[in-house]
Amino acid sequence: MEPYSCDTFVALPPATIDKRIIFGKNSDRLCDEVQEVVYFPAAVHDSREPLKCTYIEIDQVSETYAVVLSRPAWLWGAEMGANEHGVCIGNEAVWGREEVCDEEALLGMDLVRLGLERADTAEKALKVIVDLLEKYGQGGNCTEGRVEFSYHNSFLIADRNEAWILETAGKHWAAEKVKGMENFFFLFIREQIYFGSQF
Repeated sequence: MEPYSCDTFVALPPATIDKRIIFGKNSDRLCDEVQEVVYFPAAVHDSREPLKCTYIEIDQVSETYAVVLSRPAWLWGAEMGANEHGVCIGNEAVWGREEVCDEEALLGMDLVRLGLERADTAEKALKVIVDLLEKYGQGGNCTEGRVEFSYHNSFLIADRNEAWILETAGKHWAAEKVKGMENFFFLFIREQIYFGSQF
């Protein structure tokens, strides 16, 4: 069996030099899936026109921020990215007791892009994702073509000042601001539920 892992991490001051933020992600997507790094500039939109995400159309906003995304080439969303305000988001697949929905809705990767395009802080991105999750739900095939693969999503959302963990199952969600220890402020999420019985 080949090793595989899908993790997203953030390091915040004081764990970093010069009060820098370090954010990263590795992926265990299919080995033959094309991954691309793409840039979309800030834009003004007609909010009366719907926005086509990977599978469904949703309400558009009047302005979106510039983003750099790492994504599978076949879909609209992204596995991770950053925007012009320094907001970074990465997502992970998670499973729990809630049944995973195969019906087409927003993918977790769509929610990553939407959070980045519509929010200038980590906390605002959290709100964008939660609001869209509650309104449109999540679901659909998370791979291109031949393999059916659906899951719930966990997100790590960070900006220059703070980071948040958001875990979802269907339209349910729980979020927590990352709290550091005195000399250490590093966190990663992986393909398992982070939150325990506190929620």
